[in-house]
Amino acid sequence: MRIVVDAFGGDNAPVEIIKGAALAYSEYGVDITLTGDKLKIEQIIKNCSLQFGESLNIIDCSDVIDMHDDPTSILKAHSKSSMALAFYELCDGRADAFVSAGSTGAIVVGGTLIIKRIKGIKRPALASMLPSPGGSYMLMDMGANSECRPEMLRQFGIMAAAYLTAVEGRNNPKVGLLNIGTESTKGDELHIEAYKLLSDAPVNFIGNIESREMPKGVCDAVVTDGFTGNIALKLIEGTAGTLFKLIKNVMYKSLPNKLAALIIKKDLYSLKSMMDSSEVGGALLLGVNKPVIKAHGSSDAKAIKNAIRQAKNFAENNVIGKIESALKME
Repeated sequence: MRIVVDAFGGDNAPVEIIKGAALAYSEYGVDITLTGDKLKIEQIIKNCSLQFGESLNIIDCSDVIDMHDDPTSILKAHSKSSMALAFYELCDGRADAFVSAGSTGAIVVGGTLIIKRIKGIKRPALASMLPSPGGSYMLMDMGANSECRPEMLRQFGIMAAAYLTAVEGRNNPKVGLLNIGTESTKGDELHIEAYKLLSDAPVNFIGNIESREMPKGVCDAVVTDGFTGNIALKLIEGTAGTLFKLIKNVMYKSLPNKLAALIIKKDLYSLKSMMDSSEVGGALLLGVNKPVIKAHGSSDAKAIKNAIRQAKNFAENNVIGKIESALKME
């Protein structure tokens, strides 16, 4: 199993990206290809005493596509960038999966136009696993498609169910449509029509769910358009971060509180770890022909390591084939 990693994508590139790749090599036994400035990569490996073994492959380039560049520039102006070369390694079969913490837009464009869509898929979508009391649930789409058509939401549900069955081992996963109410007639035309299409889709559709139900884990996958999904995701992240700060303030408020904090310290850290996005790794670009993982822009080494774990699981469990099979059932 070889994972190609864009070593210069993300806020903490290249040091944290390369460290994370080394951790993944050590823990998961995957072969790594790094794309980017070869001299800098080799210097970081040496300075940080990182181990990759003889299987490490470095694709040398000096160009980097950043968050401010036009995403479509990955096809021409930045076709020799670290991200573009990583995509071509995957496209040409020299790697089994792709990981980058770089520009979301460029990753969506690269996945769609370099790797190409699965036959029959209208638009790829970004999906990620979010924590819930009983474990986790998938949110899809998280920002790849700000405007959607009803048939796209239907396909999001099909792809989400296929991934959850293949990788998460969930039997007949529940799929819900994010809406302003639970009734089938709620929402705008997009949601009313999407409800009808999902009701006839080959998935376990449980109907509309409201946003307050999402964190409770009432379903395995929450389907929505990318605009709404991105707002929901960032609200969840912000609320979790604020809540932990408030808890910390309470725990340090007085001596009795500090003593109580010592008693429950282990459980608090466990709760914080459950809410930590770096434990998940990244977002899945579902709907393209090969495994593509978009790591968070601020990913540290641990997050990159877990993104590579995701990529490995994605490739090993033939998610693409499962999605293709599910589409044939329509």
